[in-house]
Amino acid sequence: MRSDGFLAGFGAAPSYAVALFSLLYLLVSVYVYLSLVRQIGARPAVPAGEPTRTFGLPEAILAGALILFLVLSITASVSRPSVDLSARNLLANLLFTMFVVLFIVTFLQLRGFDLSSLAGFFKISFVRALGTGIILLLAAYPLISLSNNIAQRLFGSGSSKQNIVEFFSGSRTIEQRIMIIVFAVAIAPVVEEFLFRFFLYGVIKRYLGRFLGITVNALLFAAAHTHFPSFVPLFVLGSCFTIAYEWSGSILVAMTMHSLFNSVTLTALAFPEIFSQ
Repeated sequence: MRSDGFLAGFGAAPSYAVALFSLLYLLVSVYVYLSLVRQIGARPAVPAGEPTRTFGLPEAILAGALILFLVLSITASVSRPSVDLSARNLLANLLFTMFVVLFIVTFLQLRGFDLSSLAGFFKISFVRALGTGIILLLAAYPLISLSNNIAQRLFGSGSSKQNIVEFFSGSRTIEQRIMIIVFAVAIAPVVEEFLFRFFLYGVIKRYLGRFLGITVNALLFAAAHTHFPSFVPLFVLGSCFTIAYEWSGSILVAMTMHSLFNSVTLTALAFPEIFSQ
């Protein structure tokens, strides 16, 4: 009996080790993002060396129109039955979103904004942006996982797959999968980070401040995906992206994090046996 109990306890040791590691990982994650938030709060409204010109009323009107469009799109998607995503729909959404981005870029350039300086494209090198993005994304995963578990307990498990995830899982041709990978890893991170982090957050921060701006921006980001089961983890993910952008001063960090997150998600779908172990 003692031998069996000892062996059972020995076999359970790895589970305790995993639980302890997970707890430590979560604590480190919380510490990292609380430290970033504290550093952001300690900074002046316009740090030395940063562009002094900020978004004004014309940009606020344009951002308001974009937010109104997002709200109408979200309302329409909720009120009608779910529509299966197809290659044609994905391409149409991509072209429309690119049109919106080009319109905003043109508008800001006509207004005399230096986009590269304002977005911090050359503030840090690509290698540093990549390294920072990897570290901050690793720190974000426990927060995302915890929020997802809490949401499932409060609202039920439901389906955690968004349309594009189901489209990737159900795709049967290599062409479709390549198109989804290019969209999710290369295009969507650039487009969404420009719209949500650079433009919308920049305008909201101008009038509501940093922390309320981070919250509102993350709410918009989560709601724009029109998938209620993943709303809470998407809100946390959007908050981490915005905090990373505000702290680093470079949109490249947020774009890198977004691209890496989508890459890991698609890898988990393509090779589920690796992540199920």
